[in-house]
Amino acid sequence: MTFKQISIFIENKQGTLVKVLSILKEAGIQIIASTVADTIDNGIYRIICNEPERAFLMLSDAGLTVNITEVNAIELDDVPGKAADALAPISDSGADIAYLYSFLLNGKGILVYRTR
Repeated sequence: MTFKQISIFIENKQGTLVKVLSILKEAGIQIIASTVADTIDNGIYRIICNEPERAFLMLSDAGLTVNITEVNAIELDDVPGKAADALAPISDSGADIAYLYSFLLNGKGILVYRTR
């Protein structure tokens, strides 16, 4: 399955993540999953939410640099080794996995990834 993911580019300084979360809170947008990747000066806050297009507009209107991308998601049994089993065929096909993150939902593992 695929999802629309929002990527928000934020400065690594106090209050910037809270600003993003507050905008989403005020808009009533529910975050389903998120991850932060950081460098020395900037970070990328990636989220999957219930209304990605509206989240994009709200964050863009607030002056943030935002984009929407499609990511893949796989539902897995919550058993050790299932992620390796799921990703091996993707890797064996020659696809390069750019990043991934995971979470549990209703007793199932959800593995979100993007290929290049």
